[in-house]
Amino acid sequence: MELQQIIAICIFLGVIIAIISEKIHRTVAALVGAVLLLLTHVLTVDGAMEFVDVNTVGVLVGMMLFVAVVKNSGLFEYIAIRAAKFTRGQPIATLIMFTIITTVLSAFLDNVTTVLLIGPMAIAITQILEINPVPFLITQAIASNLGGTATLIGDPPNIMIGSAAGLSFMDFVMNTGVVVLIVLVIYCLLFSVMYRKELVVKEENMQKVMKLDENLAIKDKGLLIKSVVMIVLVVVAFIFHDQLGVESATVALTAAGIMLLIGHQDAEEIVLGVEWSTILFFIGLFVVVGGLNSTGIISAAANWLLALIDNNLVVAMMLILWASAILSAFLDNIPFVAAMIPLIMTMGDSGMNIMPLWWALSLGACLGGNGSLIGASANVVLAGIGAKNGHPITFAKFLKVGFPLMLISIVISTIYLLVRFA
Repeated sequence: MELQQIIAICIFLGVIIAIISEKIHRTVAALVGAVLLLLTHVLTVDGAMEFVDVNTVGVLVGMMLFVAVVKNSGLFEYIAIRAAKFTRGQPIATLIMFTIITTVLSAFLDNVTTVLLIGPMAIAITQILEINPVPFLITQAIASNLGGTATLIGDPPNIMIGSAAGLSFMDFVMNTGVVVLIVLVIYCLLFSVMYRKELVVKEENMQKVMKLDENLAIKDKGLLIKSVVMIVLVVVAFIFHDQLGVESATVALTAAGIMLLIGHQDAEEIVLGVEWSTILFFIGLFVVVGGLNSTGIISAAANWLLALIDNNLVVAMMLILWASAILSAFLDNIPFVAAMIPLIMTMGDSGMNIMPLWWALSLGACLGGNGSLIGASANVVLAGIGAKNGHPITFAKFLKVGFPLMLISIVISTIYLLVRFA
């Protein structure tokens, strides 16, 4: 093994360990790793930039800007109150409704953004109903990861996979979206059984919910109307972006530009609302994985994996699906996916049909986030919201619910992949 290969591996492992330990912020870890590759001459600046997936970065920035404008209209609070009133304050029905809303929103918005918008509303509703909000928070975390699996733009790993593999919005809807729909139905049934004894509400508290005025949640009616129209147009544009011959990043950035133009919001405030630490994390991570790619480590790993599976598509699918799910339950799925993408692409160079492997990677990495409290950022955010309101969610409490549900979703994914591609 050459010196540059050893350096690239050591830097990659160092970044992963730093991210797992949380001793160093993941953005700092990724950027330091990228800089070390430059200082050790494993990569040049121009060479490093070739490994940055501009389409993925563009989608993330565009959608973050878009949501930052839309949320100022009060649309999401309006939806949450309408949902609670629609169920007439019935606790189980309200929980299921919030699960469905979170799943749908997470299919089009960043998961963390979704739970930051819906989580506090769930707390408010449960306080009126005088019930424990923890079941709502846990199920919303699970729903956010589930919804993010369904579409090209729902979860960063999908954006990365779609960009690398040239997959369209509808490709995801017709593959991962089908699995998500099945899992959602099963989850809703399980939630209604799991929490039916815990969520008991007095009649007078349900009446308090019915007296809420959703119209008071609307901060800017003009912006609300513009937001609804733009959301519809953006969804249509994502669905047909492949046929239109434009990349998903073009759609996201165009939507952001239009909303900034017609929203008449404070531009500096909106720009500051973007999670720039996440964007820089992605850029640094792409460069760190690029170090493995440029030194031939990815190619060697792909050849080893091909020899292991003996060109057996079923074995490859199952290995990637289950390894992705188990690892993503306890590790950040983004570095894992970033490392797997070039590996799968190299496997494709050997003539193997790698299309099923993309879906196995997407399903495993995204659904695996439900396995534990640290499996996804949305889980941690909702746990923080719960703790802030006097209802902490421990690692063990989340694991008890999330891990079995994650396994159920992966079993369903296994059946789907075997029926669809075996």
